[in-house]
This record gives sequence, C-alpha cells and structure tokens, in this order.
Amino acid sequence: MDMKLFRETLFAGTGLALIIIGLIIRATIEAPMVSALVFGSAFIIAGFYKAKEGVQNTIADRHLNVEILMILAALAAFIIENYMEAAVLIIIFSISGVLESFANKKSEKELKSLLNLAPEQAVKYDDGKERVVPLSDVNVGDVLIVKVGEKVPVDSTVLRGQSGIDQSAITGEFVPAPKGVGDTVYAGAINLEGTLIIKATKNPANSVIQKIVKFVKDAQADQPTQATKIETFERYYVYVVILMAILFMVIPPQLGWLSQSDALYRGIIVLVVGSPCALVASIAPAVLSGLSNASRQHILIKGGSIMETLTSVDRVFFDKTGTITTGKPRVHALHVSGISEQRAKRVLVTLESQSTHPMARAIVNAYDVAPYKDVFTKEVPGTGMTGTIETSEFKVGRFDGAFEGDLKTIYEREQREGKSSVKLIENDKVVGVVILTDTIREDARATMDALKARGITPIMMSGDTVESARPIGEAVGIDIIEGGCMPDDKVTLINQARNEGHSVLVIGDGINDAPALQKADVAIAMGTGTDISLETSDIVFIDDKLSSLTYVMDLAIRQQRIITTNVIFSVSVIVLLLLSNAVGMMTLPIGVLAHELSTILVILNSLRLLIK
Repeated sequence: MDMKLFRETLFAGTGLALIIIGLIIRATIEAPMVSALVFGSAFIIAGFYKAKEGVQNTIADRHLNVEILMILAALAAFIIENYMEAAVLIIIFSISGVLESFANKKSEKELKSLLNLAPEQAVKYDDGKERVVPLSDVNVGDVLIVKVGEKVPVDSTVLRGQSGIDQSAITGEFVPAPKGVGDTVYAGAINLEGTLIIKATKNPANSVIQKIVKFVKDAQADQPTQATKIETFERYYVYVVILMAILFMVIPPQLGWLSQSDALYRGIIVLVVGSPCALVASIAPAVLSGLSNASRQHILIKGGSIMETLTSVDRVFFDKTGTITTGKPRVHALHVSGISEQRAKRVLVTLESQSTHPMARAIVNAYDVAPYKDVFTKEVPGTGMTGTIETSEFKVGRFDGAFEGDLKTIYEREQREGKSSVKLIENDKVVGVVILTDTIREDARATMDALKARGITPIMMSGDTVESARPIGEAVGIDIIEGGCMPDDKVTLINQARNEGHSVLVIGDGINDAPALQKADVAIAMGTGTDISLETSDIVFIDDKLSSLTYVMDLAIRQQRIITTNVIFSVSVIVLLLLSNAVGMMTLPIGVLAHELSTILVILNSLRLLIK
C-alpha cells in the first residue's frame, strides 16, 4: 500500500476506534469530561490529514476549499459541546477521503505500471568486454549487450544475434516477436531466447517507452471541461456556504424565529450539508477509472477532455493503408512471359533481398528459392533494385519497359482492382509482374458496422485512386471513399467537415497522417507507440486493433453517463439536505451521515468504470 494512503487509513482507523470507545464510555458511566476528551482526541487524530491538506491547498490556491469548510463545521459543533457529532463528522469525512484516495490509487495502477518498464542500467559492450553503466550514460551509437531475461535498455537496432522479444508491455502482443540483425527493439522489451548485441538509436530520454510515460502523465493531469467548471464553482461556492451559515446563525434569532442556540446549531448543519464534497468527487475518480480501463486494453488516452469530446463524434475519417489494412503486403500472384517462373523467383529474391522496402520483404518471404551468388545490386530510391545476373540486366520495381505477352493487360487490370504490382524487367522488357495485396484487418468490417449502428459516418481517405481504393472500402462497408489524397487534401476534407458542424475523428498510422491528425477534434493513431503517434495523437491503439475504436467510444459514453449521474445526484442531495434543515427536519448526525454517504456513493459509482 502507498505510504500516504497507509497513514491516512491508520489515522482514520484510530479515530474510529476512539469514537467507539467514547460511545461506550458515554453509555456506561457518567463521565462527560472523559468522553469529551476521547471524542476530542478522535477529532484531532482523524482530522489531521484533512486539516493539513485543506490548509496547504488554501495557502497554495489562495482560496478556501471543502476541507476547510468541514473543519470549520466540526470545530463549531465542538464549541457548542456536540462532541460526538463533531468527531463523527470528521471521522466519516476522513473515511470518505481514504476511500477516494484508494479509488484514485486503484485507478492509477494500470497507468503507473507503464512508468517502471524501462531498466535503470545498461551493459556496454566493447570488444568482448562488458561494463554496467547507468542508463543516463548511454548515448546514440553505443553498442550494448542484452542477455536472456534482461530488458532492452533503450530503443536500438540489432547488430548480432537472434531472439524472441516479449514486447507485450508496449504493444499488447503476447506472442514473442522474432528479432534478428537489422530489426528494431524497443526499450522495456524483454529478451527471451538468445543474447543480442544492439546499437542504441535513440537517447534513453527519447525512447518510445519514455514517450509513453510522458503520455500517461499528461493524461493524469488533463481533466474534462466539467471538472474545470466544478473547480471554479467550488472556489466561490465555499464562501456562499459560509455566508449562508452565518446568516442562519444571525437572522432567525433577530426575527424571533429561532433561539440563539438553535440558530447556531442549524448554521453548523448548513456548513456540513452545504459542502460540495460529493460534487467535487463526481469527476476525477471517474476519469482516472476510465483511463485505467482503457490502458488495460492497451489504449493510451491523453486525458479526460479527450473522452468528453469523443462522445460527440459523428464523422470518422480512416486512412487506408496501415489502418483499415494491416500495411503488410503479401504476394498474391506471379505472372511471367519470356522467362521461367523458377528463374523469375530466383532473380526476384536475389535483388529484393538487398532492399528493406516492405514489398521487397514480402517477395523474399514468399519464395523459398536460393538466390544467385556474387550479384552486385544497386537501389534506385523510390523506384526499385537493379543488378546484372548471367549477362542480363534485371530491374525490379516501378521501372518502365515494354511488356511481354499479355502482361500489360494483367498489370492494368490488377491496378484497377486496387492491387499493387511490381515489375520484373530483363534487358528493358517486362517479363514478370508480381501482384501484391494489402491484408484487410479482420475486425475492420465489424468496426464499420458498429459505427453505422451508432449513427456515425465512416469515410476512407487514400492516396490511391478512387477506383483502386473502392474494392477495399466496399469490402469493409465504407460508402464514402476519397481517393488521390495527399496530406494537404486530407486536411482540406477534415476542415470542410468541421466547418459543416461535424465533430471529426481521424484515425491513421501516425506517420504520413500527422497533418490530418492535428486538425481533428479527436486524433487516433494505430501502431506500437511510434514517436509521431505519441506526439500528434490524442489516443494511441498500441495493440494495433481497429476494434479498439468502438471499445473506447463505448467507454467514453459510459464515463460521461456516470459523471452526469454523479453531478445530478450530488447536487440533488445538497439541495434536499439544505431544504430539510431550513424547515427544521434535519439533525447534525443525520446531515453528516447523508452528506458523507453521498460522497462515498459517488466514488463507488465511478469505480464501476474499472469493470470492462
């Protein structure tokens, strides 16, 4: 247990025990001074933390708060010799405070679990020599060693070795990810199988895990609009309650309505039941519980204000590649003319094995053939690979050439259907066409159907032509498809929708969609927490699941309903208790119990958001 929470619980528990002792003394023996002393001790011990918190906040914020209001009410009750009521008021107030602290700690647990992912040390590796250093001493370019069972200290590239990496704490994927030479490994991931020699590619302070930490801290600090309004309301309302209590103590005796003692008693009740404790506790626990629930599903949210905005979204713009599709191409077919299929595969593997392009990797992974040896290759950026094999000059990629046989017809047909094509050219003649397709996410169709059921319009934006993008859009159930979209075009579409009065959500891969994400009312990035995702987005689906969209939307609606219920309930209780006191139907013990019980109920209602 957190030490501060432990001490609060200990003091509240001690105060409760003293109250029980005081009640026993008052019921069994005639010793009013002894029972008063016991109740006074309970008052001081149980009220210590709340009084300290109230004074510190008053000094820092330069205005009174609910803690001071409750302490004043208890002191006033003590002055008129209602010792038991004063002690009970403070003990219940302290218990509700302990419960609120517990609720916050419970809600923050999932969020703060991300703060301890990165190790504090690293092992530098230099010509076989190992040296343990603090993480702060690691610089970009340093060579490090990570043994089995150890955490990767900083975002790096693998120089030597192969292993399975558990990066579930970052991505949510529990299947170990295979890593070899040239692959990226993230700080906080656990090495499961073999020793890796890695090269640091980022300063530890700029690693993905540190950006996640900052993301989480920002989320805890950000509050929805309602919370800000209630904080402003509380600042002035405290003075209104004090003024009401003073007027109740002074005016009725002057008019002959109440005796001085009765007026003083009812004025103290005003201090108690008029305090906005439940109202103040209506939002923060609910927001933290919602953020905690989301983080458990590997959904990072920048704060409560985002959840509030999410409930009003009526247009969702999807990027195509990497969002509706996985962004991982696979070979669909190979068509050849003027070359054997086996030779074409060997040439493709030989050239593409020297490229890091996703399409090149897909081709290499598709064909289990031996590459030609001792082939000098050259990469033409943005176009493809070239190389000479057995006196023939081969090119693979987007080069131009004269098509052999019916390859041109096949190439154009596949392009119209939205498939990607790679040409294989031998001596300026297109002798092969590799057809690649991007895999549609399994949960894409269900997500679109769920959005439509909520009255939300899904729209797809793609850099491809409308004709190329349409098959994918139709396959997942999107009716509005915008093709040929450059980054500026996507921004124009979003601005247009917002100008028409729509609340817009944009979801993309967080890389080439950054301008569009920045213009949206709510920006969501798919992926494993890349730098640009964490910097430009309000929400990141680090588990890379499109179905997380409907989950977080439902969670936002639940959170908003609970907050609204809490606010209405807490205000209703305050009004009812004040009216009851005004007509003489309220006693201090009942007022204390009803007021503090309402606070506890509000907190417990907020904790429902922790349940999936």
